[in-house]
Amino acid sequence: MTVRSLDLLDLPFLSRYRHDVLCLDSARLLTRGNPLGAAALLAYLDPRRNIYTAVAAANGDSLMGQVVLGGDNALARLTFLAPAASLDGQTLPLLEHLSSQAGEWGALHIIAEVEEESPVFKSLRQAGFAIYAWQRVWQLPRAVPRPAGQAWRDSVDGDWAAVQSLRGQIVPALLQPIENLPKQASGLVCRLPAGSHQSTQGELQAYMAVTSGALGVWLQPLVLPDSGCGPAQLAALPGWGARPVYICVRSYQAWLESALEELGAKAGARQAVMVKRLAKAIKEPQAVPAMEKALAKAKPAAPASRVESEK
Repeated sequence: MTVRSLDLLDLPFLSRYRHDVLCLDSARLLTRGNPLGAAALLAYLDPRRNIYTAVAAANGDSLMGQVVLGGDNALARLTFLAPAASLDGQTLPLLEHLSSQAGEWGALHIIAEVEEESPVFKSLRQAGFAIYAWQRVWQLPRAVPRPAGQAWRDSVDGDWAAVQSLRGQIVPALLQPIENLPKQASGLVCRLPAGSHQSTQGELQAYMAVTSGALGVWLQPLVLPDSGCGPAQLAALPGWGARPVYICVRSYQAWLESALEELGAKAGARQAVMVKRLAKAIKEPQAVPAMEKALAKAKPAAPASRVESEK
C-alpha cells in the first residue's frame, strides 16, 4: 500500500467520488457545500493554502482524504474521506498520514466530527482519536416570531475580554484548547436588556461565533444557562436572506436543545467530536547557573574609587 499527496492526474477521481464522500467537518459542509464540488477542486492544488489531500492506493483501489490547517495554526481538521463505501483497511494508514502532515504544519491537535454509527468511527479510534464531546446541529425554521426586547448585536473590539471570560465559564478545560476563538471581535453578543437585575444588567450573557458561506450560516453558541439572553431569544437573531441558519450545540450546552425544539428547529444526527493530540507542550525551568550568569551581566559597574577620581 502506498500513501501519497494528490496530483493533477487524480482530479478525475475526485469528481468520480463526489457523490460518495464522508464529510468530517460539518460547518464547512453546511456553509460551503460538498468538499468534492467543482469549485473546491483547484483549491486543493494551491501550494499557498494549508490544504493537504492524500491518496492511499492498494490492489487497484484508492481512498482519498483531506486535512486543513486552521487560521491560528494550532488546530487542524479532517474534512473528508472518499469514497465512503470503501472505508476499509486503507483508512488507518491514510488517517495516520494526514495526521503526520498536520504535525509537520505545527498543529497541536487534529479534529474530526463523525456520527457514532459511521464506518470510520472505529478507524479514528484506532488512529489515536478520542471523543472530547458530542454535538448536534439544529436548523432554525425560516419564519419564527421576533420577540420584543431583542438584545443581540454585532460584537465589537470592546466585547472581546468579556467573550473570553464567557468561554472560560462555559467550555470545559479539557475542550478549551480546541474551542478556539477568533483572533478579533467577530460574531454576535447579547447583554441583558434594560430592566434586568441590577447586579447583572449590562454584563455579557451570550456569544455566537458566526461562519457564513454561500450555502448557509453556522452559529456556534456560548450561552449561560441562567442568561436573560438564553434560548427564548435565539429566534431574535437577524436573518441572512434565504440561506438556512444552523446552530451547533455541544454536549456541555445540551440544555439549549429543548429551547430549540420549542422554536421548531430541526435536529440533525448526534455526532462525536473526536480529537487527536499531535504534540504536548513541555515547560523546562531555566537552570540556576544560567540565571545567575544573566543577573551578573545585568549588574551595574562598580563606581570608581575616590583616589582614582581625584587623579
